[in-house]
Amino acid sequence: MDGEILAKRFIYNIHYLSDDNLFRLSKIAARYSQKKKGVKQLVNEKLIDRFYENVHPKIKSKVIRDFILRGIIYNDIRRTEILNQGSSSPVSVLISPSMRCNLNCIGCYAGKYTRQDDLDFETLSRVIREAQDMGTAFFTILGGEPLVYPRLFDMFKVHNNAFFQFYTNGTLINESTVKKLLEVGNAVPILSIEGFEERTDERRGKGTYQKLMKAMDLLRENHIPFGFSSMATSKNAEEVTSDEFVDFLIRKGAYLGWYFLYMPIGKNPDLKLMPTPEQRRMMLDKVNAIRHNKPLFVVDFWNDAPLVGGCIAGKNYIHITHKGDVEPCIFTHFAMDNVKDKHLREVMDSQFFRELRKRQPYSDNLYLPCMWIDHPEVSRELKKQLPIYPTHPEADAVLVDESLKRGLDKYSERVKEIYQEAWEERERLINPKKILVRH
Repeated sequence: MDGEILAKRFIYNIHYLSDDNLFRLSKIAARYSQKKKGVKQLVNEKLIDRFYENVHPKIKSKVIRDFILRGIIYNDIRRTEILNQGSSSPVSVLISPSMRCNLNCIGCYAGKYTRQDDLDFETLSRVIREAQDMGTAFFTILGGEPLVYPRLFDMFKVHNNAFFQFYTNGTLINESTVKKLLEVGNAVPILSIEGFEERTDERRGKGTYQKLMKAMDLLRENHIPFGFSSMATSKNAEEVTSDEFVDFLIRKGAYLGWYFLYMPIGKNPDLKLMPTPEQRRMMLDKVNAIRHNKPLFVVDFWNDAPLVGGCIAGKNYIHITHKGDVEPCIFTHFAMDNVKDKHLREVMDSQFFRELRKRQPYSDNLYLPCMWIDHPEVSRELKKQLPIYPTHPEADAVLVDESLKRGLDKYSERVKEIYQEAWEERERLINPKKILVRH
């Protein structure tokens, strides 16, 4: 039987299962798949048990039906079709419908935007439909602060068979927000936190941490799963990956966590805030220990690159700005196309994205995925070669400032030294008979 027909029949029949039977079936499948090679790197049985025992039934149903079954399993057929046609389909589409925010964090210029700068709802909705038709598994909503966008929950309702995560500073989460989240069931908040109170308030303003704590308590008490997002810097890398911090967030109710490195891009980039190569290597071991031993799904955006084949910018994920510009990556503030005048399929086949996919991965060592901090020569070559335009103020500083360029070159050389041994160790574990030759 044709694979697509079989998958459609599977999804169709699953749709008519009661939630209780669906939960039983999916729990058995989760335990089975968890024992397969590779999957155990991301989840453990403690996390599976915690999810099934504590998450609100409606949200649990949406996670299983719309994210896992429809988004990941069924939509993979469509993504594979497009890949075989020579193009690419994003597994996840990131969208910033607004750059407005209620905070004024250090290093952020979101406060300069007004409601007139927001992405119109019609374009936003059309892009989501186009992405779903292409097989996109889930959507990530960014900002600014997504809860400032007036039609955020309208978007969740209109596209109720899609699944969303949205990154929020947490200060606007209240009883009304919780009620709306339970009504839609298809959106999970990711709360930004820089560490404990001192570190978080240092960047986000005094009192922000306590508001975050109240938001977490409210979500946990209503059985709404949430995640956390931490930007690792030279100041907090050890703190945000510590057992003390992670265990605390699990007790508060977090089910997943995202780690991102501070990137020296945009206005006033500061190389001193970047985690050192040694700190970045430390995070690799810490995150692996977290996912193996704690009931938490955690992702390290750089150190997990080997799991997805290196850089996925313009291939497996993209970012759409509030103006409609399509960036290959949330950290790549350049674009060639705009969704206001092009179909998403056409954007994915642009010269910019095709050139990125042709060059990826940029190294045999997949722990070095980034064209900005690991292989800065790639971003410089692309800017010279392609008619791409900046999407944010001072986006090209990292490409023209000689001091920044020298600093990044020095950083990338040290990272390559640090990660050579880590890559060889990983290759020995996966391919014990393979002979490695140092270059």
